[in-house]
Amino acid sequence: MVTGSTHPVRPKTDIMRRQTRGHTVGDLLMKYIRQFLAEHKYLYLILLMIPAEIWFQYLELNVRPVFLMHTALDDRIPFVKEFVVFYVLWFLYVAFGLIYTALTSKRDFLRLFIFFCGGMVVANTIYTLFPNGQNLRPAVTGNDPFSAVIRIIYSTDTPTDVCPSLHVINAIAVDAALRHSEGFSKKKYRVVLSFLFAVLVCLSTVFIKQHSVVDVLGGLTVAAAFYFPLYLPSTHRALAGGGPHTVLKQENKD
Repeated sequence: MVTGSTHPVRPKTDIMRRQTRGHTVGDLLMKYIRQFLAEHKYLYLILLMIPAEIWFQYLELNVRPVFLMHTALDDRIPFVKEFVVFYVLWFLYVAFGLIYTALTSKRDFLRLFIFFCGGMVVANTIYTLFPNGQNLRPAVTGNDPFSAVIRIIYSTDTPTDVCPSLHVINAIAVDAALRHSEGFSKKKYRVVLSFLFAVLVCLSTVFIKQHSVVDVLGGLTVAAAFYFPLYLPSTHRALAGGGPHTVLKQENKD
């Protein structure tokens, strides 16, 4: 009489699969990432932002402002703490713009990258040659969430290197990239929402007293210097050739 366990014996391959499942998922993920980067090598350009960011941080920590950005109009603009929501959401907006263009169009991503990196280099150059800051910040004493977030911003972000405003430059950069994206612009409401959000970001910089009106105008000027060469040729051809979608399709064939 043969005695033994009544439990079925699991195949060896099933046991091994269970033991290595975590490693297999990790290996597949790394393989996918390597393959994705191999097919999108232009994404490595993002690494060029590291020196620009180091440059900016050096200026923040070591350069004392010589010029104060302050106008009579700034004194008339009220402090509206609720606008900090748009100021903070700017970070997600920028991330969305980079990710969306990276996944959908090499041309759109490269334009946005040139706008971002070029805008930061120009801004850093201005900060270096004309060290500037602002003294507009009020005392924020409220216990509400908006006030708490603003206090965190004030404590972590020095009131220096403010003109031109990078918030303004990059908000316009993302909006331009999305509005000229064939996929994103198919839904008109998306274009409208992107534009409105970019406007609200620009307004938030003055309403929470992070920037002077002069900083915003400076940001608009730098943004215009990149927008027109990057996107105006498409606008001209769109007017002559049947709209932005037609132009983008033709560009992708080039």
